[in-house]
Amino acid sequence: MEFLGYRRLDGKVGIRNHCLIIPTSVCSSTVAFNIAQQVPGSVALANQHGCCQIGADYEQTLRTLINLAKNPNVGAVLVVGLGCEGVPIHDVVAEITTTGKPVDVVVIQEIGGTLSATTEGVRKMAELARQVVKLQPEKIHIRELSLAIECGGSDFTSGLASNPAVGIAADLLVAAGGNVMLSETTEFIGAEHILARRAKSPEVAEKLFQIVRDCEERAKLSNFNLRDGQPTPGNIAGGISSIEEKSLGCIYKAGHAPIQGVLQYGEIPSTKGLYIMDSPGQDVESISGMLASGATVVIFTTGRGTPTGSPIAPVIKITANQRTFQRMNDNMDIDASSIISGHETIEQVGHRIFDEIIKVANGHKPKAEILGHQEFGIYKLAPTF
Repeated sequence: MEFLGYRRLDGKVGIRNHCLIIPTSVCSSTVAFNIAQQVPGSVALANQHGCCQIGADYEQTLRTLINLAKNPNVGAVLVVGLGCEGVPIHDVVAEITTTGKPVDVVVIQEIGGTLSATTEGVRKMAELARQVVKLQPEKIHIRELSLAIECGGSDFTSGLASNPAVGIAADLLVAAGGNVMLSETTEFIGAEHILARRAKSPEVAEKLFQIVRDCEERAKLSNFNLRDGQPTPGNIAGGISSIEEKSLGCIYKAGHAPIQGVLQYGEIPSTKGLYIMDSPGQDVESISGMLASGATVVIFTTGRGTPTGSPIAPVIKITANQRTFQRMNDNMDIDASSIISGHETIEQVGHRIFDEIIKVANGHKPKAEILGHQEFGIYKLAPTF
């Protein structure tokens, strides 16, 4: 089975061909958005960080920004810096250049302010866009796809129907040789021992247990009980009674394949197969981390409904709640309520989801992409100093 994709010089394959503008700090974000508004086909990240961060928090922001630029859905990159931020602007540019993608840079303080930087940025971004538009898609085997699986606004139908169906689609992609990523560490709590049984080695299992322990310890150090915020009020109203019940439903999305490894937030996997990524349960930050890890398409299940998209990868929305599908039809792509009604099996809907992934990889736009949803956020580990 094949799709039409863009093969990059580093050998990776994307299903979209975006020109990405990366502000290295929040101070350069407005200029980045000004440039994006004037160059069709370009998209700017809403980076809120990049300055006054230290230690692992700083390293995570740096890794995420660089690896987002390395995502195969990105054809060219313009880095927009202020000039005095903590993120090393020219080091970011140098690292992105290793992919072979066209890259350029604008530094606001060196050019002389917002207007001059915007003018120069538009000129440079337009030149990058001219290079990217020349690229032609080619037929690619589906083993080159990288799938992120996410859930948000879950209700009782998520764990019963839509998540298990996504697990079938995930298994099909892994069997074909592709990558699948499951994130949201908070939603492994109470079910981590079940996930760990599928780890390819005791070391991978221990790493999975460790990220859950670390997550709970961070909450304790903040004098916060995770069970005070999980499940969320919306989850509870939707029929989910406990964090363990939510977790048991969440892990269905990962199907049944062996777990190859546990990734840091935004870390790029070294091999094919199913991976776990350490991330928060917050949907936007979780998806952003998986994009930095190289995901090119996102499956997002929801019971209560959410419009969330992403800047560089199409997000396919699935609900098994018929009322939600009807009420939020502007945002929902796949109605999996046929599982609840008994008209389709989990396996049948899973194959339908897999077919939709291939369709989207071939250029079909899901509703979040059509509506311009580009939500983005980087997971912070520590206070800003």
